[in-house]
Amino acid sequence: MTVPDGQDELEAQFAQWRQHVQRRAELKQSDAEELEDHLRGSVDELIAVGLRADEAFLVAVKRMGGLDELSREFAREHSERLWKQLVLTGDTGGPAADPRSRRDLTAMVICAAGAAASIKVPELFGMRFEADAAFYGPNFSVLALPWLAAFLAWRRHAGKALIGVLLALFAVGAVAANAYPLAEDSQSVVLTSIHLPIALWIVVGLAYVTDDPRSSRRRMDFIRFTGEWFVYFVLIALGGGVLIAFMVGTFKAIGISPEGFISQWLLPCGVVAAVVVAGWLVEAKQSVVENIAPVLTRLFTPLFTAALLAFLVALGWTTAGINVEREALILFDLLLVVVLGLLLYSISARDPLAPPGLFDKLQFALVVSALVIDVLVLLAITGRITEYGTTPNKAAALGENVILLANLAWSAWLLLGFVRRRTPFAALERWQTSYLPVYAAWAWIVVLAFPPLFGYL
Repeated sequence: MTVPDGQDELEAQFAQWRQHVQRRAELKQSDAEELEDHLRGSVDELIAVGLRADEAFLVAVKRMGGLDELSREFAREHSERLWKQLVLTGDTGGPAADPRSRRDLTAMVICAAGAAASIKVPELFGMRFEADAAFYGPNFSVLALPWLAAFLAWRRHAGKALIGVLLALFAVGAVAANAYPLAEDSQSVVLTSIHLPIALWIVVGLAYVTDDPRSSRRRMDFIRFTGEWFVYFVLIALGGGVLIAFMVGTFKAIGISPEGFISQWLLPCGVVAAVVVAGWLVEAKQSVVENIAPVLTRLFTPLFTAALLAFLVALGWTTAGINVEREALILFDLLLVVVLGLLLYSISARDPLAPPGLFDKLQFALVVSALVIDVLVLLAITGRITEYGTTPNKAAALGENVILLANLAWSAWLLLGFVRRRTPFAALERWQTSYLPVYAAWAWIVVLAFPPLFGYL
């Protein structure tokens, strides 16, 4: 059976359009299927009157009437297409879009104000943000992330059952951060400060994927949201740093010292409010970061690949072992997490229909390099534990490296299959999204079980 001219390209365009529509939180699967049926019917009618398949697709998208804004966003995502000029003509926002934007802005302001108020509540009980790191470290995510989850749950019209689950999980996090009798220099304080935000960020993910929590596609959307949120949060932090520098300089010039206001109000309230504001910016200005983030991944993937390969060469040349003291463990784990983050965000920003290319081979080299380093670190940690016994830090590092080893090993295998055109790219997407609960489970184990298990050390 012969395939009509342009049919393959037309199906690829439908697949891209379908993927874009399904990422919309307010559209259910049945809605997306109905929209696609409508679009296909319009395309068939236009082909019947003599248009080429690609022309018919462009015109049909333009004719979608009430879906103009959806079509504009699709055009922005695929800006290389000739039909950008067709879809982006006309007003970029309509009266129907304004009330939604205003409601989102109002909800964001309320949630950001709530987060800012939450960070000040402990001061009523004698806590000081700049002095009580042992309290604010474990509790920062408990005070900030519920408000981001509340904004996302409100925006996605979460049901009462899910809201109850979110409240229960945040309550467990608050108990874990405060119930154990830990000294200020306890290793468990540091471990909780690191792992509780991970556990609660997955809870934020539940609010984000409230429409379809079991969907691999929606989980990948949350990974994309995480990367874009991080970019916006860093940009806000950099702007805040400039603001603080100007405040200190200008107020000191007139004999006023603003350090007290900055340390007690501006810094703590600004940081937790920025958590919510960054989430709102991702939702409101998604297309801006979607143009930046893929560039960042393509820039840093080859750089990190070169750095990891250089490290392995240097390690083999010097025959020096890996130092597994606390600072070194944190450094290596952060390195592996950054590599995983680059992989995840590259996956979320990639066109799944595109064939494998040079960048995919670079990603494979990056993952294999990280995998080798993970194995070496695991061997070093195991040797130290066997020789000197375990500590909370070493046990946590051992578990994390085992979890990363499993992820990186299977990711490398799937990437190899994809580069060799034997494995579909969707398999790599499904693996990464299905692995997210593993990180959450381990983070909760460290937060809840490690302190009593190691005698609150």
